[in-house]
Amino acid sequence: MATSLDGQLVVAISSRALFDFEEENRVFETADDQHYMQLQLARLDEPAKPGVAFSLVQKLLSFNDSDQQRVEVVILSRNDPVSGMRVFRSAQHYGLPISRGSFTRGREPWRYLKPLGANLFLSAHLSDVRAALAAGVPAAQVYPDSARASQAHPDELRIAFDGDAVLFSDEAERVFQSEGLQAFVSHETARAATPLPDGPFKPLLAALHRMQQMAKPRVHIRTALVTARSAPAHERAIRTLMSWDIGVDEAIFLGGLNKGPFLREFEPDFFFDDQTGHVRSAADHVPAGHVAGPETP
Repeated sequence: MATSLDGQLVVAISSRALFDFEEENRVFETADDQHYMQLQLARLDEPAKPGVAFSLVQKLLSFNDSDQQRVEVVILSRNDPVSGMRVFRSAQHYGLPISRGSFTRGREPWRYLKPLGANLFLSAHLSDVRAALAAGVPAAQVYPDSARASQAHPDELRIAFDGDAVLFSDEAERVFQSEGLQAFVSHETARAATPLPDGPFKPLLAALHRMQQMAKPRVHIRTALVTARSAPAHERAIRTLMSWDIGVDEAIFLGGLNKGPFLREFEPDFFFDDQTGHVRSAADHVPAGHVAGPETP
């Protein structure tokens, strides 16, 4: 009988999202892939430093035990197979049980997300992220220069989400962009009892919620909604989560305030937002990723 990943939370991640390959990437950008491959081969026995999504992956994998495999992490990388050897060796060095990967030497690796049944894709490559989102897979472009996750919560996986265009659809955000703040508030107040349509990251939040229900997990999950919304537009967001029968542990309604300082206090292992300004603000304090919308002409 063939092996299956059915029932598992499948996270596909690029090499640069999991490990710090920024020095090597500069060689690739200024020389060519042959020089890059030679450098990676020369450093084969030198474990790469943890990257921006390392803490997220490490904690997710800790949900596995000898009785049940709940999380599968797969490397999905534009790296070449030679460089892939270093990726796997680095994972082994840190005790990360990662055994699957695709290395496409510059071609689009997102094509393998569907066969994997991926629940999340993290990559530093913007076009791959956009293609994944278009294919219906929750995905974010990591900012490799983001601050690394705090070590203050070793037994707690903390994830923060923006609301509109991330957990929820961009319906309300389109009103704000086209008609302004007052129209947005009126639109949301009038529809307070009507749940927002699903956003691209609703399936991931639902999967995390199911994992939260586990009896005595070794790592607990703490989630936060961190949004530019404020009262009275807060109500529709909360009621939407209630309609999904999914709760978040914290909801932070900032009314346009800078998200970075608040995320610094929450200390997530990762934060997802669709606005580059918010991601940049967050990246000064915490690991952050951009849920990239379609490219505008």
